[in-house]
Amino acid sequence: MKADPELLFALKEDGVVTVPGVLSREEAQAMRPALQRAIDEDLARWEGSPGYIDQWMVHNLMVRDDAFLHVLENPVLHAYLSEILGDTCIVYAYTSSSMPPRSSNHSRRVHVDCPRVIPGYVTNVGITLALDDFTNENGATEMLSRSQWRTDTVSEEEFERNATRYLLKAGDAIIFNARTWHRGGLNTTDQPRHALTINVCRSYMKQRFDYPRLVPSQLVEKLGPVGRRFLGFDSRVPASLDEYYVPAEGRLYKANQG
Repeated sequence: MKADPELLFALKEDGVVTVPGVLSREEAQAMRPALQRAIDEDLARWEGSPGYIDQWMVHNLMVRDDAFLHVLENPVLHAYLSEILGDTCIVYAYTSSSMPPRSSNHSRRVHVDCPRVIPGYVTNVGITLALDDFTNENGATEMLSRSQWRTDTVSEEEFERNATRYLLKAGDAIIFNARTWHRGGLNTTDQPRHALTINVCRSYMKQRFDYPRLVPSQLVEKLGPVGRRFLGFDSRVPASLDEYYVPAEGRLYKANQG
């Protein structure tokens, strides 16, 4: 599968683009019950714990339901990621991005998802995959187009004046340079607004979690080569000389991983 050249150009120029139909509407909405269960489980376990600021933002979705696991092999996403980060890129983080009814969450602040600014060089790409329609009322994500190379901090006032609210259909995705300034919306409805978010980085960078150790082997076995590579299985480092002195086909760190 190839990325749409016009959308790819817009992504490179503007720092953000909407890609329609990454999932079918039915596939997207079928994930909602599993995501809500994961949210409820995390709230019951972690709410009130020191440092817990991630209400309604579930970490490591690939271990919570097989549907989330298989998103990691989505060919539409990889068509764009390969063009921007190369075909050895890996998952930095995989979370939900859901807005609770009549509220918001930690993503409401104006922020970027990557601390590094290397002019002309993208280190991280963000994906927000809508499981519900994004509307003006339910907390649609807001992005400041062409802000990806800025080294100053975007004020809330400037953001309010110039940001665009991304109104998506369930199954659509926002793909963006993770240096693009953005924020989550405010949900004024009585229903949650659900989405998935994946932050993707270069293969030589560290992941937020050690996914080759975190993801159980029985789940890894359900993935093909692309999914395993995306989780970081081709860019591990040896833990001993016994692991280092093996034939190339047996090495944990595959050749040409960036």
